[in-house]
Amino acid sequence: MELPTITLPAIHLPFDIPLLLHPPVDHFAIALPGVILLLELSNLVLKRRAVSITSFLFITLMAIMTGAAYFTGVTDGKEAFELLSDEGQEALRGHKNLGTYLMLASWIVWLAKLFSMMLSRRGIQIAYMVLLLLFVALILKQGKDGGELVYVHGANVAKVQELDDEMFDISEELDDLKAEMKKLKEIQPPVIEPELETEVPAASAPDANHTVEAEDKTKEVQQSEVDAPSAETLPQTTTD
Repeated sequence: MELPTITLPAIHLPFDIPLLLHPPVDHFAIALPGVILLLELSNLVLKRRAVSITSFLFITLMAIMTGAAYFTGVTDGKEAFELLSDEGQEALRGHKNLGTYLMLASWIVWLAKLFSMMLSRRGIQIAYMVLLLLFVALILKQGKDGGELVYVHGANVAKVQELDDEMFDISEELDDLKAEMKKLKEIQPPVIEPELETEVPAASAPDANHTVEAEDKTKEVQQSEVDAPSAETLPQTTTD
């Protein structure tokens, strides 16, 4: 569920906000509500006024840091917006919108805490705790969305921006090469290669000399068998 877009009037500060100041400021703005919630939960058991005053001071600091996170985020967002993809730009718009709500809500939490301390009524204290829990949940979501802007979309990451520029240059060069190849194909007709006739090698005739030699050897063997006296024609000698 997306929150309705809220736009604040432009506020011109008497000084320039440096770039890349948003991350450290934002970390404080995200951590403080969790600390305040722990103090309030512990004070439900302890019921010490000193703990309640400490919590109020932390809420005051939280509201100030949330405002600082908003202004530093606007500065960094302007620098990163043009370099992001369409999806990244849409995510950045949503991140800024939720940040605006959180900046205003931090002062509502501050007022709720002030009233709960002044009036000491159970209904006001319950309403304050509900507001605080909701604020903590929303600011944690804001931190998650901010991390995705950096790690997924590469917001304000110099190396990612350099790689994007290189990819853009390579894409342009590739388009130019494709255009040149298309022109060359239009100028030069395709060359048709002649079909090569495949010659079937003739079967090699048997070696005539080898055949003649084999026949001569066969005849010699047969002649030697005829000339040799067989064992059956030899005279047999008898012994008395």
